[in-house]
Amino acid sequence: MYGAQLIEALRRRDPQLEFFGVGGDKMRAAGCDTVVDAKYLSVVGIAEILSHLPKIYGLYQRLIKEADKRKPDLAIIIDSPAFNWRVARQMKKRGIPVVYYVAPQFWAWRQGRVHLLRKYIDKALVIFPFEEKFYRDRGVDATFVGHPLAELPHPAIERGDYAAQFHLDPAKPWITLMPGSRVKEVRMNLPTILDAAALLGDAYEFLLPVAPTLDRAFLQSLINRGALDQKTIGSQEVTLVPESLPALWHSRAGIVASGTATVEAAMMNTPFVMVYRVSVLTYLLGKPQVKVPRFAMVNLIAGEEVVPELVQHDFTAENVVAQVKAIQPDGPARDRMLEGLTQVKARLRPPQGTGSGPAAQDPAERAAEIILALPNRGLGLKAKR
Repeated sequence: MYGAQLIEALRRRDPQLEFFGVGGDKMRAAGCDTVVDAKYLSVVGIAEILSHLPKIYGLYQRLIKEADKRKPDLAIIIDSPAFNWRVARQMKKRGIPVVYYVAPQFWAWRQGRVHLLRKYIDKALVIFPFEEKFYRDRGVDATFVGHPLAELPHPAIERGDYAAQFHLDPAKPWITLMPGSRVKEVRMNLPTILDAAALLGDAYEFLLPVAPTLDRAFLQSLINRGALDQKTIGSQEVTLVPESLPALWHSRAGIVASGTATVEAAMMNTPFVMVYRVSVLTYLLGKPQVKVPRFAMVNLIAGEEVVPELVQHDFTAENVVAQVKAIQPDGPARDRMLEGLTQVKARLRPPQGTGSGPAAQDPAERAAEIILALPNRGLGLKAKR
């Protein structure tokens, strides 16, 4: 999604630009030749990654060979540090400037790896306000451009129309379930989320957006499997929907796995409970490396607990239900969360007075403006033309 936004912003400035690399449907629609589909890199967890290394390495080699063939003027890498810093290293070896958009969260863990950015990155475009100082203090040329989700418009579809489209009861409060965007994390998170939904009961409608990296049949199979257990909600009571933002916008609350989805919920002003579980081995190996006091991105941005965090052993159906019931009705708890989410959204906007026109408001436009102003990138493109 971020790559597609950036491609469109760059093309508005220079329609002759061509793009290839790693991406999904949205980048393809924006005009990127995706020589590697991003869904094949969607692996989470230390132990889980090990079993996928041969396949990932093969995709990495395919990308580097394509770069050698096409000789790009600039490499823009987006997130995915375990894969992308190796891409950056190969590009730098070939004299190709590298921009990191959505820089890795080395401030959260493995801070020593910041040296990789100093060594291989020409410019870092960061999307969280505290990241610019963190990276600049460590010798990385970083600029905060705002979060790509901060200016997302609210979905235009009305609640009644949405209800009719997906056969929902508009009189009931809706709860959006977001168990993650990768198969492994969905397997770890969704069963407990469904147990919580069963405990909440048929007073609610439950919506489950299908992430682009997931298969609808896979999600339905997990729901059906859970329905065999009498404790777990039946498949007919969970509605699979194609997009997350309309579901969140029209929902009274959310049960959301840690990650970008928590920012989406904040941008839609939807109170939610953050949940997450990984394998025991991944948790034991990763926990000592974590350098931040909170897991939910909205809490890190706010500097306090805006949304409750239920991680690993605390992530039980009973705990989820208790938190949902606290924030679902009107009252002080819901009001405090909504106020906190509003403040988070304001902090994610691009800094004022640092650009003109669209670039002053839109993170992708601001990123495009900075990228096209890079002197080494401009000289390379002019020379090729």
